[in-house]
Amino acid sequence: MRITLVKKIKLNGSLCKKCDEVQQTMEQAGQMALIDEVLIADERDPASPGMELASLYQVERAPFFLVEREGQAPEIHTVYFKFVKDVLNQKTREEDELKEILNDNPDLDFL
Repeated sequence: MRITLVKKIKLNGSLCKKCDEVQQTMEQAGQMALIDEVLIADERDPASPGMELASLYQVERAPFFLVEREGQAPEIHTVYFKFVKDVLNQKTREEDELKEILNDNPDLDFL
């Protein structure tokens, strides 16, 4: 299995807040050792490796993870906690997962 993390640099040159938070969380959990490659999607450069990958897989969110397993179609994960649970097979709290989904989708709300 090969895992690529794609982080975004905004038009103003700053790293996206969520990308920074996810990377810090991963470093604290020792998960960065499981990442094979980190690419930057630089909004100022459509030809940057991360922007090309985002375009190829039609991903509009950052950060995202590209998971490649031999003999299978590549998987894209845009929800960090779901990625941790489904790909890294590590425990997460459902509350954290739901909070991330709601934060990433302000148009959603609980019923």
